[in-house]
Amino acid sequence: MRIALLTGALAALLVTPTAEARGALAATITRTTYGIPHIKADTWAGVGYGVAYAYAEDNLCMLAEEFATVAGERSRHFGPEAKAVLGFQEVDNLSSDVFFRAAMNVAALREGFAGQSAAARGLAEGYVAGYNRFLKDAGAEGVPAECRGEAWVHPITLDDVLRLTEKQMLLASSLALAPGIAGASPPGSAAPKVAMALPKPGELGMGSNGWAFGGEATANGRGMVIGNPHFPWNGPSRFWELHVTGPEGYDVMGVGIAGTPIPTLGFNKDVGWTHTVTAARHFTLHALTLDPADPTRYMLDGKSVAMEPVTVTVPMPEGTPEVTRTLYTTRFGPIFVAPQSGVNWSSGMAFAVKDANRGNNRAIDTWLAIGRAKNVGEVEAAVSRTLGIPWVNTIAADRNGDALHADVTAVPNVSAELIARCSTPLSPLFASLATLLDGSRSDCDWQVAPGTPVPGLMPAGDQAATVVRSYLTNSNDSYWLSNPHLPHAALSPILGRHAQALSLRTRSNFIETEALLAAGKIDHPRAEAMAFANKSLAGDMALAPLLALCADAQAPAETVARGCAALARWDRRFEVDSRGAALFRAFWAKVAGRSGLWAVPFDPADPVNTPRDLATGGANGSALLAALGEAVTELDAAKIPLDAPWGTVQQRRVGDEGIAIHGGPGGAGVLNVQEARPAPWGLVPVHGTSYIQVVGFDETGPVVDALLSYSQSTDPSSPHFADQTRAYSAKRWYRLPFSPEAIAAEAIAPPEHLAQ
Repeated sequence: MRIALLTGALAALLVTPTAEARGALAATITRTTYGIPHIKADTWAGVGYGVAYAYAEDNLCMLAEEFATVAGERSRHFGPEAKAVLGFQEVDNLSSDVFFRAAMNVAALREGFAGQSAAARGLAEGYVAGYNRFLKDAGAEGVPAECRGEAWVHPITLDDVLRLTEKQMLLASSLALAPGIAGASPPGSAAPKVAMALPKPGELGMGSNGWAFGGEATANGRGMVIGNPHFPWNGPSRFWELHVTGPEGYDVMGVGIAGTPIPTLGFNKDVGWTHTVTAARHFTLHALTLDPADPTRYMLDGKSVAMEPVTVTVPMPEGTPEVTRTLYTTRFGPIFVAPQSGVNWSSGMAFAVKDANRGNNRAIDTWLAIGRAKNVGEVEAAVSRTLGIPWVNTIAADRNGDALHADVTAVPNVSAELIARCSTPLSPLFASLATLLDGSRSDCDWQVAPGTPVPGLMPAGDQAATVVRSYLTNSNDSYWLSNPHLPHAALSPILGRHAQALSLRTRSNFIETEALLAAGKIDHPRAEAMAFANKSLAGDMALAPLLALCADAQAPAETVARGCAALARWDRRFEVDSRGAALFRAFWAKVAGRSGLWAVPFDPADPVNTPRDLATGGANGSALLAALGEAVTELDAAKIPLDAPWGTVQQRRVGDEGIAIHGGPGGAGVLNVQEARPAPWGLVPVHGTSYIQVVGFDETGPVVDALLSYSQSTDPSSPHFADQTRAYSAKRWYRLPFSPEAIAAEAIAPPEHLAQ
C-alpha cells in the first residue's frame, strides 16, 4: 500500500524508504506444487516486496499478530492476561508488552539499520511495501476469517520490521528471561506478580539434527546435506518455503521464519546448508552488589553507579487504564528476577543479563553471503567475518565434496580464565542456564579482541570450525564432537561442555550415521531412510532389561503385567503403525532423568556407547516396574489403549481428518523428533521435525528432496494448510524444482506480476 494511504498516526511512525525501495518495487511470484513460491526480482527491494506479499498470502493473520507482539500492543488487542507465544514459551500479554516496549530501542534499531548493506536495507524496505500492498489488494473481505476486521491487522512501517528482526535475534538467548525482565522492580516498590523460574536444560524446546557428508562418504563423490531442524508447529517461528532469484546472481531456495526476506536455511547451485541450535551461550548473567543506600545503584570497582530507569506505558483494552512500569538497566544489561528459582532483587543484590545478539543487525548480510557462496570455504568466511549468525551452528557441504561444521556465532568473549577468575559463590547455581560473572568489577566484563565487528564478541578463531571430506554432524550437543573420530580440543566453557556425556539423540545420530556408512556410501534414498527411521535408542538400550525384569517379577501388579505385555510387542520405533510406542514414551518420561539409571557410567574415551546397561538390581528394578505401572495408569486415564498404533495417538487434526504423525521424543533418542502435548484423541505435535531437506548435486545443479511437515499456510481455508502434512505422514518426499524449466513445468497457477 502506498504511503499516502496510511493513516496519519502510521505515517508519522514510518521511516521513509530509500529511493531504491520506492523506485524498484517489482517482483514475479510463481507457485509450484504445495504452493511453494518462487520469487524473482531485479532489485533487493523487489525481492523483499515479493517475499512479503507471498508470505502474507499464506500467513497473514499470524504475521499481523506478530507485529502486534513486537510493538507491545497485545494487551490492547487480546487482553493483558491472555498468552503470547514469545520465542519458544508462553508469556502473559502484559509481560510481553512491557518487555518489548522496554527492550526495543527504535532509535538504536534505526541507527543499526543505517549501517547495513544496501541489499539488506532494500530487502527490509521492500518487505514493508509488499506486506502493505497485499493488504491493499486483499481489501477488508480478502483478509482470512481468523483475523478479518481486527484492529491489529493494519499497514506496517519499517520500525515494525526492525523490531521483528531484533526479536528473532534474541529467540534462543535472553528472550527466555523476558517475563523476569518485565517483572523486575526494586525492593520496597509495588512489585508485579512474576511466575517465573530459570529454564532448565532442554526446557527452551529448541533442537535440530544436521549432517554434512563429504565426497569420501557419498555415492557420487559430491557433498550432501541433510537438514532436520526441530521448530514449533505453531506460531511465528514456523518455517516457510521459498525460492528467491534476485540481483547479482543470487539464486537460493530453502526456508525462513516470519519476517525473513530471504532463505536462511537451504541451498544454491553449489552449496547446501542447514542450522542446528548451538550449545554455546549467547548471554551472560552478572551478579550486582548494590549500594546500601539505594537499591537502584550498584557498586562497580568500588564506586556507586546509578541504574538507568526505562519507563514504559502499555495501552489496555478500551475503557481500561494504561499500565505504566519502570524497569532498570545497567552496563551489563537489564535487571531480571526469577522468584521461583530464588532469584530476586534484594536490598543487597540484583542480577543483570547481557546478550550478544542485542542489536545484531549483521545476520541478514551473513545469510546473503552464505547464499552467494560457491563452496564451504566461503560459507565459513562469511560466518567468521560477520559473527552475524545469532544462535545456530552452520553445517554445509558443496559440490566439490567438502563438508563444514562451523559453531561460530555471536557469543560473549569470556575465556575459561575469566570465568574462573570472575565466578561468584552463586555461579554454580546458575550453571545449567548461563555463565554468572561478578558484576562488581569492570575487569569481569567481556574481553575486547581486535578485529571483531562488535567489541566484546569472541573472535571466530577462538570458536570451532572444521572442514573434512568424510562427515560432520550435530544434534545440539557442543562443538566437542561432530564426528566421534575427530574430537575437538577444549575451548571456553561458554561454547559448551567438553568431554561430558552426550544426549541420547546425539548418540543415536552417531550410531545410525556410522551404521549407514558402514553399509555403503550415501545417496538420497539412504539418507531419507535414515532421517525417517524413527528408531528409539532408549528403546534399544532399555527394553530388553526391562522385559527381563518383567519376567523375573514375582506376581507383578495387574497394571505392570499389562505394561510388560504391551512393550513386548513394541518394535522400538515411533512409526505410525508401531504398537506400544505411546506406553514407552510415558514410561521413559518418568525414568530418563533419574540418577543411577545406568550401571556403566559415562566414559569420555567412549562417549557414543556410555553410559549404558540399565541398572535393574534391587530397588532400581522395583522403581522401574513401578514407573511402568504409573505409565499404564496414565494411558488408561487418557483412554489410550496400550497397544494403540502410534499414528492413532499422535495426530494433527484437520476438521474430522486425523493425520498420523510419525516421530517421537528426542529424549528417547529419536532422531526424527516430534514433541507432543495431550489432546482429546491422544497427542498433538507441537515441536519437532519441520523442514527436512536432503541436498545433493549433479553436473548442473542441486538435487533436493524435501518436506515441510506442517505445510506452508496457517490459513485453514488454504489448499496448502495440510497437504505436505499428509505427504510427511506417508513419508512421500518431494523433489524441489529449482531450474526455470522445472519451475515452469510444475507451476500450479499463472505467475503473479507485482509492481508499484
